[in-house]
Amino acid sequence: MEETETGRLGDTIKELLGGGHDERLANVLDEAHPADVSRVIRELPVEDQVRVFRLLSPQNAGAVLSELDDPILRELVGSLDEAEVSRALDRMPSDEVVNVVEELPKEQADGILDLMEEEKAEEVQELLEYREGTAGRLMSPDFVAVPEHASVAQALEHIRKAATGDAAFYVYVVDDHDHLVGFVPLHRLLAADPLTPISALRTQEVESVSVDTDQEEVARLVQRYNLIQVPVVDPNRRLLGTIGVDDVIDVMREEATEDIQRLGGVGGDETVLDQPEAVFKKRLVWRLINLFTAVLAASVIGLFESSIHSLATLAVFMPIVASMGGIATTQTATVVVRGIALGDMTPSVLRRVLWKEIRLGFTTGVANGVVIAAIAYVWKGQVLLALILGLALVFNMLVAAVVGTLIPLALKIFRIDPAIASSVIITTFTDVCGFFSFLGLATLLIRYLL
Repeated sequence: MEETETGRLGDTIKELLGGGHDERLANVLDEAHPADVSRVIRELPVEDQVRVFRLLSPQNAGAVLSELDDPILRELVGSLDEAEVSRALDRMPSDEVVNVVEELPKEQADGILDLMEEEKAEEVQELLEYREGTAGRLMSPDFVAVPEHASVAQALEHIRKAATGDAAFYVYVVDDHDHLVGFVPLHRLLAADPLTPISALRTQEVESVSVDTDQEEVARLVQRYNLIQVPVVDPNRRLLGTIGVDDVIDVMREEATEDIQRLGGVGGDETVLDQPEAVFKKRLVWRLINLFTAVLAASVIGLFESSIHSLATLAVFMPIVASMGGIATTQTATVVVRGIALGDMTPSVLRRVLWKEIRLGFTTGVANGVVIAAIAYVWKGQVLLALILGLALVFNMLVAAVVGTLIPLALKIFRIDPAIASSVIITTFTDVCGFFSFLGLATLLIRYLL
């Protein structure tokens, strides 16, 4: 249903663009959701993207910018005057402005910030000083905080005067030095007697994060405690900002996308709309790594060249051993990397997880080994060859279970993203071990096979 509605909006926008009906198009854009407009903009040539953007209201223009993918955002902003962009960003929350300007070349971003309202530009600059991927970079400086000695009536009056948009899920309670000492859900505040002191309503146990907390840890905290908003504090527990669940959803999507892409040997920030020259180096690095691992596997095969020459049938079954090991490692590594990302893969469960994967490797290896042994026997009529192939497959599945579990964890210990433990790297182990076990056994018993 959603795709149909977006498709209709796209058809309408393209039709009005083609007919030059800018006034009608402006009305259509004003009624449409910015997320839907951004999806349509992705499909338009740059000149039409600029026309659509200039017909948006300043409020909607900023919202559309924040929804665009990085390559489209850079291309569109590069085609607009900096003054146009700055006017749109002035209407956006500071944390969303950060999401836009951090994707632009530094010179262009600095020029746009210079044209923005001074107060907004300073807020954005402060957020940009925090390290990327941390709570400080992700937080919004717009929140509602009231003194712990205030009454409910005073707190409500403070909310009325605060320019927080739709973000006031909680009212935070601070002491005289702005230290976070509690919070009050908005619904509880509205239901309380106006004369009740805030200190009587507050919840003192507040789940908070520091400005240096990794954004993945923030996402896990929100998921674990079902939070709508997380306060961000400095080392002295002074309240600096908040992170809403909408930002956390974006983080989850971003991190999940990054893990999936790295498991496939693709840069974590690559999109389908990137230009070839922008991703050339990233793709090339992984393909060169894969080439090196392929040469390593080929060198193992080279050790048994004489055996393959004597019994060419061995070459027929080698791809099967390698392929089955590859899929086994990919399955195991995917589950383990996901467990690490969710915080489920802790040292206390390592033995349990490893034993589970070894059992799975053995049982699935036996099942697959019996099947391939039967096929090999029917195909080539050699019982010993079928047995060697089945045993090699079982051994390779066990190797896959061990390396697929331990390598992502080892990378995590050395502060390397476990997602890069993809098939590009891990399958090297199963290729080498698979070829060595199959060809090694065949070489030892080759006189019985000829």
